[in-house]
Amino acid sequence: MMALIGGLSFSSCNKYLDEMPDNRATLNTEDKIKKILVSAYPTTAYLVSAEFSSDNVDDYGASNPYSERDLEQLFRWNEVTEETNDSPKRVWEACYSAIASANAALAAIEDMGRPASLNPQRGEALAARANAHFILVNLFAQHYHMDHAASDLGVTYMLHPEEELNPSYHRNTVQEVYDYMLRDLQEGIPLIDDSSYGSTPKYHMNTRAANALAARISLYMQNWEQAVRYANAAIGTNPSSILRDNDEINANAVGSVTDAAIYYNRSTINANLMLATASTNHGLYFGAYYTGSRFSHGNFIAEEETVLANAPYGQRQSNGYKPRVFVYSGTNLDKCLLPRVSYMFEYTDVVAGIGIRRGAYAPFTTEETMLVRAEALIHLRRYDEAVVDMKRWVDNTLVNPPAVFSVGSINTWANNLDYFTAQVPTPKKRLDPTMIPFEAGTQENMLHALLFLRRVETMHMGSRWFDVKRYGIEIERRIISSGSTVSSVESATRLTVRDNRQALQLPLEVIAAGLTPNPR
Repeated sequence: MMALIGGLSFSSCNKYLDEMPDNRATLNTEDKIKKILVSAYPTTAYLVSAEFSSDNVDDYGASNPYSERDLEQLFRWNEVTEETNDSPKRVWEACYSAIASANAALAAIEDMGRPASLNPQRGEALAARANAHFILVNLFAQHYHMDHAASDLGVTYMLHPEEELNPSYHRNTVQEVYDYMLRDLQEGIPLIDDSSYGSTPKYHMNTRAANALAARISLYMQNWEQAVRYANAAIGTNPSSILRDNDEINANAVGSVTDAAIYYNRSTINANLMLATASTNHGLYFGAYYTGSRFSHGNFIAEEETVLANAPYGQRQSNGYKPRVFVYSGTNLDKCLLPRVSYMFEYTDVVAGIGIRRGAYAPFTTEETMLVRAEALIHLRRYDEAVVDMKRWVDNTLVNPPAVFSVGSINTWANNLDYFTAQVPTPKKRLDPTMIPFEAGTQENMLHALLFLRRVETMHMGSRWFDVKRYGIEIERRIISSGSTVSSVESATRLTVRDNRQALQLPLEVIAAGLTPNPR
């Protein structure tokens, strides 16, 4: 695991290697096993790495003084050499550290003879292990493709704690990683007992969250029926009672997008199936701050492609959403932001005024899982059922939803849109049927509407990057001179279908330790 985690100094490596890495001998009570599982969740979020790689941001030019080098490297799909709270290297280390904790718990449970009293902890550890590997394989590998998954480089799936001083690792294929994740979840979900989490079930892989993860994995593997089954297990066939109470947020979370995000991520919100915290600058980049605003979800994207664009439910103003879209004027742009990740500052030295930037967010929600199911239903050509879920989202998210939202209205919307170009953008981007097969006409139109809804629902959360990879959506980077004027398009750096750069490069230390790098 040391080779996979990397990032330690040479001296600290020497101290570490004085002892065997396997620490399960110290996990000799049920209470200790429960405590180590608190660290089976990544303490660095993937959100920034994925969001700035996606098409949800534009470049507002070198004249914008609020630039961050790591964000530019992500934006242009270059190797990220800067180490920050959110850098891919930190994500890699945090995920494998979480996996190590899960594996230590599993090994200790095995040594104790798998007592029934530890079934809930075994279930949590298996689900947490699957969750961390899901993040890794979707950031650092090509997306699952039915024709290539068996040969594409995935990540190392860690099934056991380290028991050697100098282990060697190889990268499992994408297919192997996905198979292992599903195996872990199929074994783990029946064991999970939400009552074992006490008063904080939403900070663990609880039953709903684990099923939501299984639904997402099944969707990515194009196992549509299985995705529907897992989504049903996560949120029920009619999730109306556990949708986000957006009226309550509007009534209570007045003020800035940062204030609204705190309310959005409350544990009492039924729609938050799981909550997580991480060291992250996300709340600055997508908050009421100038930090990092050179690369932003500005008014140009908002008006032409996303929240303020010609949507399948009609064009909306910023106050047409619940909670509303927050618009902030900055250098050469208006940032259009939705409350998604709360920003907190934890002081480590109050007198010196220094500390750690943190964020809280919901990795799994009712709404996102509902849209997972709707997408699977579209691929099963069960369009009327898909529209039921999509309409639930529309009715719950808009201040004044349209009287008619149907397969017919979606067809009218999509058929009247031209396909996107970088200079003349629309919400309708070309999808590549060699990635996920679909039929022209109603099925394609339904997918465009579904992807639009998910793009809004998961704005700033990184999920759009996975949809870009999944559907072969090509990206050209735009430079916006001011307001809504495109000064140039960087066509030479176009990100194409299954582009090598879609798999973020492994940390240099990990490559130096012998793990095969991603091709470039």
